[in-house]
Amino acid sequence: MTHEALVAKVWNYATVLKGVGVHYSAYIEQITYLLFLKMDAERSALLGEPSIIPAQWRWEHLAGKSGDALELHYRRTLEALAREDGLIGTIYKGAQNKLSNPSSLKRVVSLIDGETWIGINVDVKGEIYEGLLERNAAEVKSGAGQYFTPRPLIEAITHVLRPQIGETVHDPACGTGGFLLAAYDAMKDQTRDKAAQHKLRTRLLSGTDIVDEVVRLCGMNLYLHGIGNGESPIKAADALAFDPGDRYDVVLTNPPFGKKSSYKVIGEDGQMDTEREDYEREDFKYTTGNKQLNFLQHIMTILQMGGRAGVVLPDNVLFEAGSAGEGIRRRLLTQFNFHTCLRLPTGIFYAQGVKANVLFFDKHAPRSGGQPNTRALWIYDLRTNQHFTLKKNPLRAADLEDFVACYCPDDRSQRQETERFKCFHVDELLARDKTNLDIFWLRDNSLEDVDNLPPPDVIAEEIVDNLQAALEAFQAVQDKLQLPQQRSECLDA
Repeated sequence: MTHEALVAKVWNYATVLKGVGVHYSAYIEQITYLLFLKMDAERSALLGEPSIIPAQWRWEHLAGKSGDALELHYRRTLEALAREDGLIGTIYKGAQNKLSNPSSLKRVVSLIDGETWIGINVDVKGEIYEGLLERNAAEVKSGAGQYFTPRPLIEAITHVLRPQIGETVHDPACGTGGFLLAAYDAMKDQTRDKAAQHKLRTRLLSGTDIVDEVVRLCGMNLYLHGIGNGESPIKAADALAFDPGDRYDVVLTNPPFGKKSSYKVIGEDGQMDTEREDYEREDFKYTTGNKQLNFLQHIMTILQMGGRAGVVLPDNVLFEAGSAGEGIRRRLLTQFNFHTCLRLPTGIFYAQGVKANVLFFDKHAPRSGGQPNTRALWIYDLRTNQHFTLKKNPLRAADLEDFVACYCPDDRSQRQETERFKCFHVDELLARDKTNLDIFWLRDNSLEDVDNLPPPDVIAEEIVDNLQAALEAFQAVQDKLQLPQQRSECLDA
């Protein structure tokens, strides 16, 4: 079977399962569980490597069964592997069988058993898997938006930051691993030294995410790309809860948008958990309930001296009033080299209507005489008079080529101002009211000239997306209003 046919086969069966009530998210979970078992068996049979799966739960015991016996054995397999350590425990944590119909389960097992996955190029395996992740993101916009970043944007950010083999790369909100994979792709061909390549695959890439299901997908995604050695490079944790102690050369991330850091209301022990808005950490210079400002402070901590970061953050980080917002921006300008800001267009994220930026900054020792580490901030405006939508006019690599050229990743001293790329001296920025860094200068033609409006189909899609975002916002408000009643009922129970 050709690679293209295999991709089509996997995707088409996802559509078949959707027709009987198994959506992409559940299908991806089950593909994850089963593929790991099959590839472990192939590594043993074809490469002579010892299996890391306990004997009674290996692929050969599963593939030969059918009917209720298959469903029972599969369920017990998931329960047993969820108790394992390392990468196994990461992938199977909280695992449940969503293919309770034995015939559907058998078809998926047969689909996977019919191929030799270990022999498929890792890029093709990644293409299959990431294609499913992208389809799921498109289907579940409200949830997937928090961990799905457009690939052209990921690649542009990674390209200009130039991660070098031997450097550590970390994503504290890793989602399905897009930034880590882009960094791996950027570094893997920089040397043919086998020791350096092994170190890259096993020790240099790491990530954290708070959602167990997402950590599972990320762990499998990296595994399919040849990253990891039995230990999981990804941890399920609240990155903001503590200083991990580790420091990294490069941080690439797109933290989830939202003001509050609130999670479970009812704990696993049945006790009421307090919704957390503020983090009390000694390394945080400011206490705030703004999750993005906290992520920014976290990245300031975990960057190695001399390290560099590319972080996607919403507009409010640049202008939010109050001592925390202003103080963190002043710290970014004075104690770090905040050298570049990319103003992103709307319409590129699954969470519609989001206005975001990419902040690029380096961590350096203090300059002599108390001078700010930032000398000038260069801002590239990719937002004004730009119109993107997810389907008809998505963000493409070509749309970021001018930004990459203006950035001058090989030598930032060679930068030149253009219509969209402007330089602002740090003294001017520090003198701005509340250190507001929400700076724009281009005229928005759509506000003044009807002849420059985007095409009707683009306007229509933007309206639909905005309406959907509004409905999701209303639903969130309704859920919040219902929460006290749910709490009361839980406590009464």
